[in-house]
Amino acid sequence: MHRVAIVGGGFGGLLAAKGLARAPVQVTLADRRNFHLFQPLLYQVATGGLSPGEIASPLRHILSGARNTSVWLAEVTDIDVDARKLILDGRELPYDTLILAAGSRNYYFGKPWQDAAPGLKSIEDATGIRSRILRAFEAAEMEADPEKRRAWLTFVLIGGGPTGVELAGALGEIANDTLRHDFRSIDPAESQILLLEGSDRILSGFPPDLSEAAERQLIRLGVRTRTKALATDIDSTGVTIQVDGAEQRIPAHTVLWAAGVQASPLGAILKARAGATLDRSGRVMVEPDLSVAGHPEILVIGDMAHFDQDGKPLPGVAPVAMQQGSYAAKLIKKRLRGDAIQPFHYFNKGNLATIGRRAAVADFGVVRFSGGLAWLTWLFVHLMYLVGFQNRILVLIKWVFDYVTRNRGARLITK
Repeated sequence: MHRVAIVGGGFGGLLAAKGLARAPVQVTLADRRNFHLFQPLLYQVATGGLSPGEIASPLRHILSGARNTSVWLAEVTDIDVDARKLILDGRELPYDTLILAAGSRNYYFGKPWQDAAPGLKSIEDATGIRSRILRAFEAAEMEADPEKRRAWLTFVLIGGGPTGVELAGALGEIANDTLRHDFRSIDPAESQILLLEGSDRILSGFPPDLSEAAERQLIRLGVRTRTKALATDIDSTGVTIQVDGAEQRIPAHTVLWAAGVQASPLGAILKARAGATLDRSGRVMVEPDLSVAGHPEILVIGDMAHFDQDGKPLPGVAPVAMQQGSYAAKLIKKRLRGDAIQPFHYFNKGNLATIGRRAAVADFGVVRFSGGLAWLTWLFVHLMYLVGFQNRILVLIKWVFDYVTRNRGARLITK
């Protein structure tokens, strides 16, 4: 039987495995985690709105109905391209077709800032950021010196894309609503929340009018945006930024990173073993059918893939990975039947970004809107794409309760 190895249980890898569930193939999905993580809601774990188990589902449970699919809890350390074998923690996994969907990681442009400015890519990142945010308020409560207290109540987010905007909006809600009655020595609403963006506007992937709408909604939540601001140094006491050639120091103990990502290190392995070409972000340049040049048996999808469409690369977002995962499954089935398949083409169903309570922006091409309707659309879309019926019900109940009470129940400080 044709053997398909899938590396990564994210959106792309999971959709590929599901698409092959009834195909005459033997599928093995390998991931170093035993669960699928719904990353678009990871920021809500980082801000105490949801718990990790509500946005993650065990891979074995998701694929339990696919009798031709096995799940391996293992990390890929090498690829033997000639022998068509994956090397996973010292074990070997033979394949006839390989699908690489290992995603991406935080990228700091060569700077050692990962400890001072954590990014948001994993559950551990989210719970660590949550603890860091809540500890800042706790430290401010006990600090008598006004300057030192101000530094604890200053939150700097670097990167004005969807992740940075969503984190900033959630922080604004925490400061203005969630914690307003919880402290005695401080007023959380006096927090300074700064969103720094290197380009000339936030949400640069959206039309300019929606960027302006998002900025207005952030201002209402107490968030200040600084555009054309580049971070030049970050440490445990604050951030140094450069604006119009002049440097400025911002004292802050809580700095969060949402400015850059780099593809999985598997891209570098594929370059060494198969001669793949990588872009500046470490993504693999793929052919129109998502395969690696010279190796049609290796498909690369999701954040690992550099796929040009309409003159520019597709963004590293969940809808792209999902459509590429489904395409990879169709490609394999058509190859087995000897049928031809058209090149991959991404159908953009629209872009959404939420800012906070009744605040979001939506871009569906000719139709663009913001505010409460965009927020409801964002809620519905994310509920529908969340894996697992139980998780959908739990998240819906939690959202309704939080909306009514303005509370965030998962405000736990953990190591």
